[in-house]
Amino acid sequence: MPAIALWITGLPGSGKSSLAEELGKRHPDFVILRMDELRRFVTPEPTYSDPEREIVYRSLVYLASVLVRLGHDVIIDATGNMRRWRELARKGIERFAEVYLKCPIETCIEREKNRLFTHGAPRDIYEKGRAGWPVPGMTVPYEEPINPEITIQTDKTPIPDALRLIEDLIKRLSS
Repeated sequence: MPAIALWITGLPGSGKSSLAEELGKRHPDFVILRMDELRRFVTPEPTYSDPEREIVYRSLVYLASVLVRLGHDVIIDATGNMRRWRELARKGIERFAEVYLKCPIETCIEREKNRLFTHGAPRDIYEKGRAGWPVPGMTVPYEEPINPEITIQTDKTPIPDALRLIEDLIKRLSS
């Protein structure tokens, strides 16, 4: 059975890394690709410019597609604010699914302000966004998925219920 790739997308603070982390515990054979970790390696001093984002996201999609071709199941933990990057993954990975974590930006801001562990993400990004930093959903666009395989409203859905929805998706993709 060919491997699968799930892209967990949503605004910063919507719960992507938390869900990816929990899925990784349940599926230790999955490779979790975290954009924030990749970015630190590819661009040690990131500017978050549009050309830089293009390079980093295209690199992420390429890495995911290679891993899937080699038989590894993949979880992509990345905002992926431009739809074209997620569509690039959809076109290049046969068994691909998009998991959209929909969450009001006010909730994301509050979560980001109070989180203890960032999974490699820069701290205080919404504060930086207020100062002009390019932050998806604030100062740069976040293009919502058009037809994600599942949408989870993370301000209303408890983590165990969100995990069940994603587990059902994994079972559908794996059968």
